[in-house]
Amino acid sequence: ETLVKAEGLGPLTSDEYLKALETSQRLARAEGLDAVLQAHRLDALVAPTGGPAWLTDYVTSDHYSGGSSSAAAAAGYPSLTVPGGYVCGLPVGVSFIGAAYEEPKLLRLAYAFEQAVQLREPPRFLAHVDESPHA
Repeated sequence: ETLVKAEGLGPLTSDEYLKALETSQRLARAEGLDAVLQAHRLDALVAPTGGPAWLTDYVTSDHYSGGSSSAAAAAGYPSLTVPGGYVCGLPVGVSFIGAAYEEPKLLRLAYAFEQAVQLREPPRFLAHVDESPHA
């Protein structure tokens, strides 16, 4: 449905699209991530990737709880995710978000985090969710 609606909006060369693209990139870059990183002299932003992985719900569908990737995606900036822990046995990621062309720095930061916390586990297919919120 979303693809069909998007297709009906017109070409990616339309004045309306190009203006919206310029606005979203300006807000996400110069007035967004770049401004925050520079103002606070940060190498990267670190944030939860999103909420815990959601359970499959065959009746009401997925229950996505939001995430931290939107600003980096709108800016076209790098963002990478590593394992950050578990909530009730469900995985939670930690995202490292950086400025343009800072992929090497993000890789070093994320690798150091992974080595320090040692949280990577093979995926499991659970019959039920663990009851302990600290599992």
